[in-house]
Formats: sequence, structure tokens, C-alpha cells
Amino acid sequence: MKEFTIIIPIYNEVDNISRLTETIHKYISNASVPTNALLVDDGSTDGSFEAIQQACTKYSELNYISFQENRGLSAAIKAGFDHATSEYVGYIDADLQTTPEDFEILLPYRKDYAMVTGIRQNRQDSFVKNMSSKIANSFRRMMVHDNIEDTGCPLKIFKTAIAKKIPFFNGNHRFFAALVQMFDEEVKQVPVKHFPREAGQAKFGLSNRLIAPFMDCFHVKWLQKRHRNYQIKN
Repeated sequence: MKEFTIIIPIYNEVDNISRLTETIHKYISNASVPTNALLVDDGSTDGSFEAIQQACTKYSELNYISFQENRGLSAAIKAGFDHATSEYVGYIDADLQTTPEDFEILLPYRKDYAMVTGIRQNRQDSFVKNMSSKIANSFRRMMVHDNIEDTGCPLKIFKTAIAKKIPFFNGNHRFFAALVQMFDEEVKQVPVKHFPREAGQAKFGLSNRLIAPFMDCFHVKWLQKRHRNYQIKN
């Protein structure tokens, strides 16, 4: 059994699949811990699924699951968590604006923290995307007090047992740190590299980068107030 599983949610990224899978294969070949990858096709309609199947035939350390229809990023990550059997699980976006090589920066902290998350340095996104991200991050920190600088960084590692306990709802990927902290667990933040998107199109616009997260903050705030941990004495 592998120690670490990388979940890669994919929705209509056919132009990125070849580069993505080759990059993941090269990383896994030199990873510091035994690693595999699980590609989660989120109901793609552009030929991504067929490209994923071909890549998993070519690279034995890559596996896949596929949704019947598009269900969103949070659902794709949740499915990856549910299917993971390794002790640790992480994820990275298919656009490769972060590099799997930076998992090596996160992995040393995996045993001491329930979640290790990247902080993207020198963001290579548009002005509008960067500003909307800063606004959303500031509002989230004020509401849920997670003290996370860059919750949207698509490079994270979890203890799988904790990841499987995270409450699921559409958009919960933006609040992973706050949801992990509800279990009295600690989160570590580590600077990672960031790159421009080379192919494909971003799946998030202004409305689902600002409006939806604002609304979800109130839901997470409610969860924090209502959540209870417990320990069995006998």
C-alpha cells in the first residue's frame, strides 16, 4: 500500500492531460514516500475522460474514477478522499499552476499536522483574480478565524483519517482549514511556487470566487458554533 495519494480533480482539461500526467509520473518516480495518484474526472465533456484512461494505461501508478455528470470541485475532492486508502492524501489542480515537486516541501510536516497547505508566492494570475482572492480571504478570516493566508492554494496534504471526517457541502474546499480545526487539529502553512496557466480555461469566475464564498462563510460559522468533539471514556 502507498503512503501518499495525490488527488487530481479534472473538468474539461483535455489540453492539459498529457503534460499533467507526465509531470505527475516524473514526480512520483522520485517522491520521498511511496506515492500514487487518483485522477477524478468531474463529468468532463471535452475528451478529458478518454485522455485520462489512456494516461492511466500508460502509467501504472495513476488510477481514475469518473462522475456521470459534472458535480463540482468539492465533490471531486470528496470522492478522492472517500476512495483513498493511503495514510496521507493530498491534492493538486490539473492546471499545474502549482507543481507536484512542492509536495516535497509539505511532506516533512505531515506527521505533526492534520493538514499542510501551501501559500502561493508571486501569484501568476490576473489582477482581477488576485484582488478577488484577497478580498475573499480577508472576509473568510474575519468570519471563521482560521488564520489561513491562502485558502485557495491547490496544493494540500491531509491525514486521510481527518480528511474523511471533513463535513461535505458544495464549496467546502475553500474552508478545509477551518473545518479541520473544528476537530481541534492544527494546520501548517508553507510557501510554494506558482506558475501561469499554460493551457485550458479557468473554471471559476467573479461570482463563484466572491459571492458563493461570502455566503458559505455564514454556513461554516454556524457549523463552528454547533460542532462538538467528544472522547469515549469506557
